[in-house]
Amino acid sequence: MNKEELKKILPHREPMLLPDEVRLEDGVAVGQVLIRGDEWFLQGHFPGEPLVPGVIQCEILAQTSCVLFAEGEAAGKISVLSGLDKVRFKRPVRPGDLFRTRVWIVKQKHPFYWLAGEAHVDGELAVKAEFSVAVRG
Repeated sequence: MNKEELKKILPHREPMLLPDEVRLEDGVAVGQVLIRGDEWFLQGHFPGEPLVPGVIQCEILAQTSCVLFAEGEAAGKISVLSGLDKVRFKRPVRPGDLFRTRVWIVKQKHPFYWLAGEAHVDGELAVKAEFSVAVRG
């Protein structure tokens, strides 16, 4: 799914719609975003050495999970981030990097879902996290 297709299942809009594309592969949400360097979240973070903030990396993981909720009990509903746990940042993410994400459901008890995810840049782990979402609506 490209950004226009993602808008059909995510409530986010620019500039907060972050993934460039997301797809479902064998129960795993797989996505990517090219960090161009002109993103709003890089303004002032940090002058002369722009780095993608960790909270934005976590938000990209959470938005990647949207395809996991496109069907079934959660279809057509909004999922909101309800918790982050065991977040680890392993390398900086900079302009020019292709941030590749993978997210999967670990446990579910509707309307709550517990997920795990990770993102890589150039095959190197950039971030990993466990998080939960609550499906509303």
